[in-house]
Amino acid sequence: MPKKMHLAWFMNFTPDEWREPFGQGGNPWDGRFYMEMAQTLERACFDYIMIEDKLMVPQTYGGSRDFALKNAMMVPKHDPAPLATAMGMATSRLGIVATMSTMAYPPFLLARLCSTIDSLTRGRFGWNIVTSAEDLAAKNFNMDKLPLRETRYEMAEEYMEVVNKLFDSWDKDAVVLDREKGIYVDPSKVRTIDHVGKHYQVRGPLNTVPSPQHRPIYVQAGASPRGRDFAARFADSIISVASGPAQMKAFRDDIRARAAEAGRDPDEIKVLFCITPTLGETEFEAQEKYKRQMSSEYFITDTLASISAITEIDFSQFDLDKPLPEKLVTNGESGSLDKFQQWGSGMTLRELVVSGGGGLVSSVELIGTPDQVAERMGEVMEEVGGDGFLVTTPVLRVSRRYLAEVADGLVPALQKRGLARTSYAHELLRDNLREF
Repeated sequence: MPKKMHLAWFMNFTPDEWREPFGQGGNPWDGRFYMEMAQTLERACFDYIMIEDKLMVPQTYGGSRDFALKNAMMVPKHDPAPLATAMGMATSRLGIVATMSTMAYPPFLLARLCSTIDSLTRGRFGWNIVTSAEDLAAKNFNMDKLPLRETRYEMAEEYMEVVNKLFDSWDKDAVVLDREKGIYVDPSKVRTIDHVGKHYQVRGPLNTVPSPQHRPIYVQAGASPRGRDFAARFADSIISVASGPAQMKAFRDDIRARAAEAGRDPDEIKVLFCITPTLGETEFEAQEKYKRQMSSEYFITDTLASISAITEIDFSQFDLDKPLPEKLVTNGESGSLDKFQQWGSGMTLRELVVSGGGGLVSSVELIGTPDQVAERMGEVMEEVGGDGFLVTTPVLRVSRRYLAEVADGLVPALQKRGLARTSYAHELLRDNLREF
C-alpha cells in the first residue's frame, strides 16, 4: 500500500483573488469566504489550514507604502486569531493554525489565547510560531529595530519554555465539577510557574481550563541552522520551501536527525513542503495557464514586493533582466532570501521570480491534469520519504475556482491512488497529524 501524505493549505487574511476574472471581489472581511474555504478543505480531508500574518504596512519596495496599498500586497491584513476561531467553529475536523509572533504577544497572553481557541475549536487549534523578521513591525511594539536573529531565537526558546510551563500549570483533570461538594476546580491540581529568566518573568498559573489538546499544535518554518534546531525541538509540523526533491529529502532528513539528537521521536514531526500546483483539464491547458500566470507583470512585481517586505531589501532597485549584483544578506527572513536569490545560478531577477513556478513558495513544479499532478506528488513523496504538502498560491491569494480545482480534482486523484485520506479518523488535530 502507498504511504498516505498529509495535506495542508497556506493562506492569509488579506484580500482574496480580487483582480482575476474568477476572483471573489476583494472584500472578505466578514470572514464568510474563508469559513467556506475551511469547509471546502474539510470536505477534502485536509489536516489543517494555516493563516499567515505580518504586523506592519510594508514600505520597502519602491521606498514607500504606495505599491503595497495600491496592489493589496500584504496589506490590508486582518488579525488571524478571530478568523481561526470562526473557521474552527464552522468545521468539525479540520485543524486551524494561526500565526502569532513572540515579539507581539507576552507569553501569558498568547498561552491564554491559544488555550481559549483550542477549547472553542474542540481541540483543533495550532500556533505557527514566528519571531517576526521586519524592523517595521518592531516599530509598532516600542522598539526601534528587531534584535539580531540569534538573539530572537534565544528569546523564542525561553518563550517556549514559559508557555509550556503555563499550559502545564493546570493538570488535565483539574476541573472536577463536583456539584455535591461544591468544587469546580481541585486547587491541588493548579500551580504557579514562577519563571524568572533572562528575557521573561511570569508568575502564572493560566486562568483558563485545560483545552482538549492541553496545548495547541506547534507549527514552525525554521530554515537556518538555528531555526532548524528550534523547529526540531518544539514543532509538531514544520513547513518548508525547497528546490526539488533532492533538497526536500535533505531538509527532512536533517530535521529528523536534529529531532533525534534532541531526544524526540522524529515520526512525531510532520514536514510539509509548499507547492503551487497548476491544474487543467489537459496538460496543454495547464501549461498555457501556467505561462499566463508567470508572464503577468502583476506576478513579477507582487512577488518582488513580497520578498522586499520580508527581507527589507528593496528589489525595485535592481534590473529585472540582469542577475542580482551581489549576494544579499538580511536580518529578516534569511531562509526565504537564500531560496529566492539562488546565488551562482546566473539567472536574471525576472528568471529568479518565475523559477520553480511559484516565486517564493514552490518546492517542485506541478503542472498538468489532476491525475498527472497527483502521480508526480506521489513520486516526489516516495523520493523524499514523507510527510506531505502545503498547498498555496504564489502570493497567497485564492479563489473558489482554484479551491474547487484542488478539492474536487487533485484530491480525488490522490485518494484513488491511496495517497490521501478519504475520512478523518480522529477529532483532535494532534491525533490526525500522527495518524500516519
